[in-house]
Amino acid sequence: MEKDLWIRIPLSSNYAAAHAVKDVDVDVVAAYPITPQTTVVEKIAEFIANGELNAEMIHVESEHSALSACIGASAAGARVFTATSAQGLELMHEMLHIASGLRLPIVMSIAARALSAPLSIWGDYSDVMNTRDSSWITIIASTAQEVYDSIIQAYKVAENPDVLLPVMVAYDGFTMSHTYEPVYVAKDRSIILDYVPKKRPSWNVLDVEKPITMGVVANPDWYYEFKYQQVVAMEKSPEVLKEAFQEFEKRFGRRYGFIETYNLENSKIGILTYGGLYGTVIEAIDYMKKMGMNVAAIRLRVFRPFPYEELLKAIKNLEALIVIDRAISFGATLEGPVAMELATMAYKKGLDIALHSYIASIGQRAVTEEDVIAIVKNTVALLEKGVKVTEKSIYWGVRL
Repeated sequence: MEKDLWIRIPLSSNYAAAHAVKDVDVDVVAAYPITPQTTVVEKIAEFIANGELNAEMIHVESEHSALSACIGASAAGARVFTATSAQGLELMHEMLHIASGLRLPIVMSIAARALSAPLSIWGDYSDVMNTRDSSWITIIASTAQEVYDSIIQAYKVAENPDVLLPVMVAYDGFTMSHTYEPVYVAKDRSIILDYVPKKRPSWNVLDVEKPITMGVVANPDWYYEFKYQQVVAMEKSPEVLKEAFQEFEKRFGRRYGFIETYNLENSKIGILTYGGLYGTVIEAIDYMKKMGMNVAAIRLRVFRPFPYEELLKAIKNLEALIVIDRAISFGATLEGPVAMELATMAYKKGLDIALHSYIASIGQRAVTEEDVIAIVKNTVALLEKGVKVTEKSIYWGVRL
């Protein structure tokens, strides 16, 4: 990394998101405040007021209107951004599908938070997991630096003519959105705009000189084809994501992929999770090494499209995989939404691997290194009893 191109400053993940929005030169921001997202748009408003970003800030009366305004602005060809969390994301849900169905390259940050009721303003991934069938590309970051970099990469992917799908970049509410880390941000945003120049394919932009119709009624003889086009776009997106990550590394020296692994070689048991909890898992693995326990960590960075090939390569030599989910899919065969994806993948690929699903950190219930070590010990005990796949997810830390 050429350090003279960057300035290292302390930022929360919310502020890192705002700096990324400034550096990609967004034209329109529409948002409604909700804890713990609010400081993202407060910082962007500050940038606009100071003349550091020439953008239109649209103050709306709800999150539904925020995404509606972004859809209109994006349809007119603007580079747009919004941010939300929890019930705000749920209120947007109708518009999530309209944004992806209209193939609009909107980027949104999400400070992931538990859903009401009962009311909780604390972090988990219940809100993000509820969007998994909305045709949005979904990246989950684990550091403030990654939030900054991922939002920049998100525009590169969303605006690619082979994709043209919206992208959300999620991170832990409060434990990341409101804590500070050193983050490298560009001294001059021209290096960022050289990576992600402002250009859009013209075929899906409203233009009075070349009029098109958007959002029309599709009868049964055509609706299915529109939806299948989204399937094709999502299928094309892994290659575009891969190219975006590689070019980012080549230009800026920071490497990202679909997943991240730690201590994978020579480990027979792996722990897969996502978001800021990955750091706790890494710490626990270092403790376990000193105890003579060799365990790997795998972080899911891209949730949609689900990175089957990368995960398959990572877990193929493991004997057991522990999946720690931070959301509940109520009534599902496995209540951990990512564990269910892994179970499907293991069956599809004929993997002979034990799969143990754990639910933890719901409503930001603390998960310590000691908890992670105890989860591994509990799994080892289950394996010794011959339990290869948990009948249902194990709710770690809940009071019964």
